[in-house]
Amino acid sequence: MDKKYNHLSLEERERLYALREQDRSFRQISKELGRSYTTLSREYRRHAKYGKRYLPCKAHQKAQETASRQRTKAPLKNPAVFLYVREKLRKGWSPEIIAGRIKLDLPKEKICHETIYRYIYCIKKTRGMKLWRYLTLHRKKRMKKNGRKVKSVRIPEVVRIDKRPKEVKDRKIAGHWETDNMGGKISDRRALSGLVERKTRAACLELLTNKRAGTKAKSISQALNDYPLKMRKTVTADNGTENTEHQKVTKRTNARFYFCYPYHSWEKGSIENVFKRVRRYIPKGTSLDTITQRQVKAIEYKLNSTPMKCLDYFTPYEKMKQELAKL
Repeated sequence: MDKKYNHLSLEERERLYALREQDRSFRQISKELGRSYTTLSREYRRHAKYGKRYLPCKAHQKAQETASRQRTKAPLKNPAVFLYVREKLRKGWSPEIIAGRIKLDLPKEKICHETIYRYIYCIKKTRGMKLWRYLTLHRKKRMKKNGRKVKSVRIPEVVRIDKRPKEVKDRKIAGHWETDNMGGKISDRRALSGLVERKTRAACLELLTNKRAGTKAKSISQALNDYPLKMRKTVTADNGTENTEHQKVTKRTNARFYFCYPYHSWEKGSIENVFKRVRRYIPKGTSLDTITQRQVKAIEYKLNSTPMKCLDYFTPYEKMKQELAKL
C-alpha cells in the first residue's frame, strides 16, 4: 500500500506542544500521534530555533505561508505554454503573434501577450536568458506606457490630419503617402528618411547627409517625382523640424501635406511600421554614419519584396505595379 505524506495539522501541533511541555520525548510523542519522530523533531527545531518558544498557532501559520510559496505557478502558466512561448520567441515571433497563434497550435491553452512581455522583462523568472534580444526592437527595458516626451515645433501653415480627404483613411485609393525620419545615435550627422504609400505599402528609403529641413524636402520631392501625378495626392507627416519646408515639396510635387497632432504617432502608422521592420537590419543605437546608401537601398528592396498579410500576401512591389498599370 502506497503511503501518502500529509503535513502536520494545527491539532497535531497543539498536541506536540502540550506533550513537550510534559517533558515527553519525540519517540514517545510519535507513538501517540502516529508520526515519525524525525518529522516531529524537525518541526520543533524549525519553529523554535534561535531560543524562541515553540507556539503551535505561529508554527502552523508559517508552514502555510511556506506551502503557498511552493505552490506558485510555473512561469507562463504551465510547462507546455512556457516551452511554446520560448521556442516561438527565438524564431522572432512577437508576443502578440504568439498569443494569437497558440490557440491554433495548442487549442486547450491560451495566454495574454502582456503576460509574455512581463515574463520577458522579469529578470528573476527568465534567469538571465535575455529574451528581449528576440523582440523586434531589442529593448533591454520596457518603454513607459505613454512613451517619451518630445518637444513640439512650430511649422508654418499647418493643416491637421482631420482635414485630410476621407479616401486616405480607407486605403482604397493609391497616391497617399506617409513620411518620417529615423535616427541613429544622437551624435550622428545623418538621418534616414522614409516614405511609404498607404495602400500598396511601397516604401522609399533615403540616407540623408544631414538633418536639415531643406535636405528632407529635396529627398521627398525626388522620390515622389518618380511617380505619375495621380500617385502624388497627399503626404502625412509629424511635427518634426525636418518637415518645416513642406510647402516646397507641395510646389515641386503637387502633393498636399497634412500633419498629425502632437504625440499621436499612430496617426501615421504605416511609416512607423516600416521603421519597425528596418530596425531588424539597423538596430536601435547603431550609428547611421556607418551605414551606406547601398545598404539602405538593399533594405528597401527587401521590405518591398516581402509578402504582407495586409496585402493578401502580395508584395508591395507587386501591388504598386498593379496600381501603376491602372493609370
